[in-house]
Amino acid sequence: MIYVDADACPVKAEILKVAERHGLPVTFVANSGLRPSRDPMIRNVIVSGSFDAADDWIVDHVQAADIVVTADVPLAGRCVAKNALVTGPGGRIFDDTNIGMATAMRDLGAHLRETGESKGYNAAFSPRDRSRFLEALDRLCRRARSLAASNGEQP
Repeated sequence: MIYVDADACPVKAEILKVAERHGLPVTFVANSGLRPSRDPMIRNVIVSGSFDAADDWIVDHVQAADIVVTADVPLAGRCVAKNALVTGPGGRIFDDTNIGMATAMRDLGAHLRETGESKGYNAAFSPRDRSRFLEALDRLCRRARSLAASNGEQP
């Protein structure tokens, strides 16, 4: 299963492409409207507009070896803690070895923006980011299928 923090996700089409190739269902979770799909492998979940509602929904439903796509570092940390496989839309994989540093860097960046030391501009999403994401998601899909098979589950 692939869960997507879908608000402002720039790689929805890529997720669908990779998920179809691997036969994995996708759940898009968002606070606002999503384009409906008739594909039975795609589920859209609209949550309340409250802060972190989409994050909370994903954490409540994700299981070990599920894949989560999010740019939200705190959500990534919560999912890594549940043994999910997590990647950002730029292809950065979050795991036990780097989530602590990612969280610290996020907090530092927030502090610098609050104090005016940094303007907080993010680089534009590039074709190279998209390519890195496709590679990372494909790798995580293979790993998820491998983990499911080793646990005797249907891949």
